[in-house]
Amino acid sequence: MPMSPQESVLEETSTVVIEPWNVILFNDDWHTFEEVIAQLILATSCSAEQAAHIAWDAHTEGEAVCYTGSRERCELVASVLEEIDLGVRLEKA
Repeated sequence: MPMSPQESVLEETSTVVIEPWNVILFNDDWHTFEEVIAQLILATSCSAEQAAHIAWDAHTEGEAVCYTGSRERCELVASVLEEIDLGVRLEKA
């Protein structure tokens, strides 16, 4: 049975676009690479190899993007990194 115009309007769904955000990790002089790598793995569920690459980028460049996702997820990632006093910043991707 065909839908009436009113029913077809009710079938439409809206699309919500979630703008991506970045978590930026800052270099510091008081955490070891091992500490940073372990916390990155805990916060982002990345591999040890990926975490080491991010830690090295932050060390050599002064900062590095360590995670990209929804703002809410980035806030969670940042809070886990901040648990050991790592410096982070959130910014729109």
